[in-house]
Amino acid sequence: MEISKTIGIAAGVAGTLFLGYCIYFDHKRRKDPDFKKKLRERRKAKKAAASAGPRTTIPNLTDHEEVQRFFLQEIQTGEALISAGDIENGVEHLANAIIVCGQPTQLLQVLQQTLPAQVFALLITRMRQYGNQASENEKTKLQDMNDDLE
Repeated sequence: MEISKTIGIAAGVAGTLFLGYCIYFDHKRRKDPDFKKKLRERRKAKKAAASAGPRTTIPNLTDHEEVQRFFLQEIQTGEALISAGDIENGVEHLANAIIVCGQPTQLLQVLQQTLPAQVFALLITRMRQYGNQASENEKTKLQDMNDDLE
């Protein structure tokens, strides 16, 4: 009985010390004069990176070997990133692989069976975004061609 009481007290003291440690360094971090400036810069950089679209360039689709190399590389990179916990970038690479895939419906079926439901839903959302971007690009191209004809 006395040992469990001692362990409980020790755990309580350790928890209190850890909480105090966290509060102290959080206070110290927030009092840093450059904290807000660094935070804004970090958020701007993250937002700029997210709005830049896919960072991977799609290969020349007429070169079959280059497309196949790109496809395998994107699948491997996507799987590695997802298994490492970087879901966003992993899904982006898998979406790139689906774009260049010759049989995307079969690949999507395989991915649906192998990926967790949340990750697959994110992949579908990313593919819709790519579709919307492509249709917007097509609309602007059509408008530019119409303007040229006039």
